[in-house]
This record gives sequence, C-alpha cells and structure tokens, in this order.
Amino acid sequence: MEMVLFGAWALLASIPCPGATEELFEVSVWPDQALVEFGQSLMVNCSTTCPDPGPSGIETILKKTQVDRGPQWKEFLLEDITENSILQCFFSCAGIQKDKTLAITMYQPPEQVTLELQPAWVAVDEAFTVECHVASVAPLENLTLTLLQGDQELYRKNFVSLAMASQRAEVTISVRAQREDDRCNFSCHANLDLSSQGGGLFHGSSGIKVVRIFEFSQSPQIWVSPLLEVGMAETVSCEVARVFPAKEVMFHIFLGDQELSPFVSWKGDIAWANATIRAMETGDQELSCLVSLGPMEEETREQVHVYSFPPPILEIEELYPLAGTGINVTCSGHILTSPSPTLRLLGAPDLPAPGKPAWLLLTAREEDDGRNFFCEASLEVQGQRLTKTTAVQLHVFYKPRLEESGCPGKQTWVEGMEQILACVPKGNPTPVLVCTWNGVIFDLAVPQKATQNHTGTYLCTATNQLGSVSKDIAVIVQGLDEGISPTILVIIIVTLGLGIIIIALYLNYRPCKIERRKLHYRQKEKNKDEESQLAVQRAEECNSHNC
Repeated sequence: MEMVLFGAWALLASIPCPGATEELFEVSVWPDQALVEFGQSLMVNCSTTCPDPGPSGIETILKKTQVDRGPQWKEFLLEDITENSILQCFFSCAGIQKDKTLAITMYQPPEQVTLELQPAWVAVDEAFTVECHVASVAPLENLTLTLLQGDQELYRKNFVSLAMASQRAEVTISVRAQREDDRCNFSCHANLDLSSQGGGLFHGSSGIKVVRIFEFSQSPQIWVSPLLEVGMAETVSCEVARVFPAKEVMFHIFLGDQELSPFVSWKGDIAWANATIRAMETGDQELSCLVSLGPMEEETREQVHVYSFPPPILEIEELYPLAGTGINVTCSGHILTSPSPTLRLLGAPDLPAPGKPAWLLLTAREEDDGRNFFCEASLEVQGQRLTKTTAVQLHVFYKPRLEESGCPGKQTWVEGMEQILACVPKGNPTPVLVCTWNGVIFDLAVPQKATQNHTGTYLCTATNQLGSVSKDIAVIVQGLDEGISPTILVIIIVTLGLGIIIIALYLNYRPCKIERRKLHYRQKEKNKDEESQLAVQRAEECNSHNC
C-alpha cells in the first residue's frame, strides 16, 4: 500500500505544474515600437523562450505574410500600412498561451502645405483671413503649424490635445489691413515631430502669398471746359484723391465711344491723368473717366457741348491797289458757324443787321499802306459769349518819293570823319536808290572818310515798278576847326573855367586844415585859459584868411 502511494506521488511530481510553466516562458516581438510611413511595409518577428512551443502566430487587420520561421520564432511581412493598428503576437506552451502587443503608428510628412489669403486685395481697416492647411498629414497630434508675416511669427497652433478623427490640419486667423501691410509676404510652415516615437523631424512650407492693401474712398473728378470747339485740341484732366497706392491707379477716359490716351501722374495720395481731346462732331456729348485700383472701379461722367465757330472771313477786293483806287472790304461769318454770328468790321461806320455781313468802301491812299483791317465775329454758346477776329493787312502801291525828311537836299560832312550819304526813299514796292557823283555811281552802303574832294552835288534817283524820281543833294565838307560850332566852344571854355576854380579852392583850403591840426596839439600843452585865448586868436586869424 505504501508503495502504491509513493508511486502515485512520484507520478504526480513528474507532471509540470501549470503555474510553474507559465512563469518559465516569455513572448517577445521585434521591433518593440513601429513607426511606418504611409503605404510602406514592416517586418515583424515574434519569438518565445518556450522550448517546445505550441500554436503561435500574429493577429492584425493588416495584410500579413509569413516569410520565415524557426523552432521558437516566426517572421511576418506587413504590407501597405495606411493606418494605425495594434498587432498581437502569441505563443502557447504546455497548454498555456501568452501574447505580446505592438502598436504600429503610420505617419505622413507634411508635403502639401497650402496657404490662402482672402481676399487678395483688401481695403484699409478691413479684415482679411490667412488660412493654412496641410493635406494628408499624420499623426495630427505631432503637428505644429506656424503662420509668418515676412520673417515675423504671426500665429502658432499645435494639435496635441485635439482628437484626430474630428480635426483637420488647418489654421485660420483674421488680420486687419493697414497700409504698411501692402505687398507683405505671408507663408505657412508645418513641423511634424516624431522624435518621441523614434522618428525624426519633418518640415513642410507653403508658397509665399502677397497681400495687396488699397484705399479708394473718393470718387474721381473731371476737369474740362464745358464748351469744346469742334476739331480743336483741348485738355481734360481726371483726378482722384485719398487713394493708395496712387502710382497703381489706372485711368480710362472716353469722349462718347472714343477712348483717349491719358498721361498718368501721381504725388502722395493723389493720382491724375491728362488727355487731349479733339471732338469732331457738334452737339452734346458725354465725357467719362473710369478709375480702377485692384478690385475697385469708380466712374465719373460730365456733359460737354461741342460747337463749330471758325474765324470770320475778311475779304479785301484788292490787296495791292494803286493809290487812289477804290476798294471794298467785306466782313462775313463762316458758313460752318451755327447759329449765325454777330459781325463787326472795325473802322466801318455802321453795324450790320444780325447775320448780315459788314462792309466798308474806301479809296486807297499812300497812308493806308500797311493798314490792318479787323473783322470781329461774336457768338453766344450755352449762355457764353465767344469772340473771334480775323485781320488782313492792306498794301497800297505808289510811286517813289524823295522827301526832305528822309533825303535832305543839303548835307554837311566833317573832314576826316566817316560819313554816309543820307537818303531813304519812300514808295511801294520799295524803290531802288542809285546815287551818282561826277557821273560815277556812289556806294551808299560803305562809309566814306570825308575829304574836300567829296564836296559837290550828288544825283539820287529812286525807282520802282510804278516810276522813278530824282533829287540833287549838295554836300559840303568842312574842316575840323570849322566843324566846331560856337556852342561847343562856349561849353569847352566854361568847363575849363570851372576846373581852375575848383583847383584854387582846394589849394586855399589845405593850409588852413594843417594849421588847425597844429592848434589842437598846442592846446594839450598849455593851461585851460591860455588854450581858450589861443583858440580865439587862431579862429580870428583863420577867419581873416577865409577858412
């Protein structure tokens, strides 16, 4: 009986205890942490310390393939990893199963960082939004987005405390526009920090966006005359104030359907454009100015009236009449003038009836040569009185004349001095003057040094197409002494006399002045009484010398 009990006890002792077996083997997985880029594969090794393991393998939702195995390990390939998952590696030993889990983290670098500004053009003091988002980035809790204005950090956002499923990788802020923000660069930087999970630091950046700030609060103004004459060039100016940036303002100026070519200028917050207009049709027309800056447009319109008013017509029956010829001068309005103008011919005795020409009948005289006639037309347009004048000069032909005022009959030359024969004829056409002396033609253009040989009579003849006239000129050459007139001699004598008197006064004044200086010196050496008496004596002596 004791032997049976001992055998049973020995048999039970030879059977391993379940608790002891569980403590004797372990299950491990490699790698101990997994960080896999989106769409990539992962090699996983499961192993155990059990000497004779039973059923084993891995549990995962990922696509798996066993690629190798050993007595105590198995190796699997996980493919096309597109999401985070938990892998379970298990082994059984003596009917006991142990497992080990592996957290697989899928990541996507921030490769597509997009920045948007809304709107692209912003009015001063208005708000605009800066929005940045990253497409397909994971894990979101490791992402940081930073908005930059130039090199300055504008806003930073991380996603550590946000639920991955309910949030998008984006950030949006509102900025109030100021003038100094114009042409500022905005950008967005994304950082994915996986260093805590055994990975690295991944960067992504958006392209640069530029914001445009503008101010356009006033309507443009047009500066132009309300009356335009057909065919005549006029200047129109279009101006807009309190505008920014002024140098980027665009102008379009139209007269009716005709677009003009403006010249644009700016200074400070004012921009303006000048253009030349030339209206070719009469009547009321519309002048418009369209100003644009960024998304803004403003248009101003002005009505102008185009009229036709050519200068009046002044006709002289004969522009080159002979003296004594009767001529008719007529002043009339141009046929294109509408309505008919009021006419006035300066010099005419009467004013014509409205719409009728003015005329003047006169006999041409020599004094009328070079006379100007004026024809004045006035027209009322849109309540404004306009005036135009046409002038014509009359030329009267007459025979030559040698008048005493222009061609003296007696001329006196001074011997030894350069002289020219003085003779200017009158006549129209201008006469040709020829003078002879002793039968020889005398050159009137060259000065002559007068000698006694030049004494004599010169014959001058003036000729034009209407005739000729001659005149004798007597020239007398006087010697230099003879040439000095009594008046000039008297002036010379008086001048010399005044000079002598001035010199005598100066010589008389000089000794008196020296004596005064000596007296002043003596007064310093003597007592006060003697100085007073001496001063009286010297004063009397000076008076006796007419000091």
